[in-house]
Amino acid sequence: MYHIRIVWRFLFFICYTSWIVARIWSANFFYGTNMARSMRIRRVWADKLLHNVGVNIHIAGTPPSFPCIITANHRSYIDPILMLRDVDAFPVAKAEIASWPVIGKGAAMAGILYLRREDAKSRAGTLTDIQQVVQQGHPVIIFPEGTTSGLPGTLPFKPGVFRLASRAGIPIVPVAICFHNPLDYWVGKEGFLSHAARRFREKNIQVTLHYGDAITATDPDDLSHHARNWINGHLSDDLSPR
Repeated sequence: MYHIRIVWRFLFFICYTSWIVARIWSANFFYGTNMARSMRIRRVWADKLLHNVGVNIHIAGTPPSFPCIITANHRSYIDPILMLRDVDAFPVAKAEIASWPVIGKGAAMAGILYLRREDAKSRAGTLTDIQQVVQQGHPVIIFPEGTTSGLPGTLPFKPGVFRLASRAGIPIVPVAICFHNPLDYWVGKEGFLSHAARRFREKNIQVTLHYGDAITATDPDDLSHHARNWINGHLSDDLSPR
């Protein structure tokens, strides 16, 4: 039964994602590029994909529908998809995703910002892109830890996005991603396919997203401190009995 479930879910992911990418491309080809339309299609994709691979999401708080920077803790490779089910946002992702078959093309058409974390020039350019996207009316999703973590709390936050937000007056919306089973964390050296096969053989994956209120501050350290403390205050839910 486990093997059938894994095969079905991988096939569904590949086929359904390919169909959605083709749908966005066709709409852009025949009717012209429209990011709002592409994001609506992407939201349907995220919702149906997560449901069909067994991810059950519980929402606490209100997902933002206004221009802001969404900062979340980072647990798993599906973290961005969890939020793209709720918000029409540009996620910040590692540059390697651009070369992934199907996914890279679809992400580019539906809104994404790429980052090479080890490249100072890329980091500075991404901050400029974030400001432009927010000024155009879209939220941006970023994981300021810079990598996934299975710690009870968060890793220290990278300061760049908080400096930008404090300088430009951009609200920060903190989000705590709380998986109910720590086995769902994708950390360490485990490969993507190995982790996906191990966890998606399970019938369900339970996760709660806590959306906070918008935070503004003129001091970037205060902004980072407030956002990190808010997220850490909810991460105890990761290990709470269910």
